Amino acid sequence: MTRLQTRLITVFTPSDAAAGNTNAQNLTVKEIAARLPEDQFHVTMLCDGEVPDARLAARRNTRLVTWTKHGNTARLLRHCLFPPPDIYFFPRIGPLDRIFFNLRKRMGLRTALITYIVMAMDAVTGRGMIGRSIVEGDIVFGNSKHVVETIRRMFGVEASPIYDGIDRRYYFPAKERADNVVPVVLYAGSLQPRKRVELVIQQAARLPGLQFRLAGKGETEIRCRDLAQRLGCRNVSFLGHLSSAKLGEEMRKADIFFFPSVLEGNPQVLLHAGACGLPCVAMELYRSDYVIDGKTGFLARSDGELSESLDRLAGDAVLRRSFAAAAVHHTGQFDWDDIARQWAVVFQETVAKHPRYFQRRAS
Repeated sequence: MTRLQTRLITVFTPSDAAAGNTNAQNLTVKEIAARLPEDQFHVTMLCDGEVPDARLAARRNTRLVTWTKHGNTARLLRHCLFPPPDIYFFPRIGPLDRIFFNLRKRMGLRTALITYIVMAMDAVTGRGMIGRSIVEGDIVFGNSKHVVETIRRMFGVEASPIYDGIDRRYYFPAKERADNVVPVVLYAGSLQPRKRVELVIQQAARLPGLQFRLAGKGETEIRCRDLAQRLGCRNVSFLGHLSSAKLGEEMRKADIFFFPSVLEGNPQVLLHAGACGLPCVAMELYRSDYVIDGKTGFLARSDGELSESLDRLAGDAVLRRSFAAAAVHHTGQFDWDDIARQWAVVFQETVAKHPRYFQRRAS
């Protein structure tokens, strides 16, 4: 007599489990993996040698592959082939992904490729492995309605939105707070050309009566520091890279979140700021679902509107408080527990289409 016996669904992701890695994509995967039921899913991901996220280190049926100076691609590839996982989740653009994609096609591997896109797609962002992961993905998701629209428009591939959530350990509103005597404007994110952090410095030069605090590091940092010095900005502080806990503290101390980036998907930092009770000023280009224009912040259509929006919030404490309360309410719907359950269902339904991988016969 035979019977069907379910086994763990195996998930591989080329994502970093290190506690100190605050890259948005890695944060997303850590939050999902930490919440997947231990008795249903086995998860394999890398850890770059730092202390791993405590939840993943303690999670049963989790393999963390140590990242070392050499041989990482070969070491990780072994976990993709012997045996192949049921799911390859959230592919990136590295050599591991490229090799696995090639082997998957040549060897006819039944591993399901689940692609998650976190950047609006255009002729530049959709090149190379990103575009390939969309075209070859068994199922594709984006982190906003707008990102999904750009996927469909550029590739003709149907995709669905699944949002990121809020880590409530770090991002929450202050129980009580008074407005700063001098309004504090916060920027948080990497310092790279598309983020346009130079505009933050220019606003600081234009508005010497406000304090501007910049959290993050990156390739344009030297240029931004030079610009601040050249413009005589004594109201600018460079905070460097901050942990999630420290960033949450900075957000609760600030009055306005200013984010002039022009190329994004659905920035988690806008979600975090809103959860901390910060009204946001950002660009309308990527149509973030985390900001309601005119209610929780402003989505500007030009650099001129960025300045106007900042001026309006800086000069109206009542408006800031109204936007702050609305932002906390709006961001309350983005809960990681609910979102992780959505991903668990996606994984289960995807693997269930291949019953030989989801079930085994035992006598």
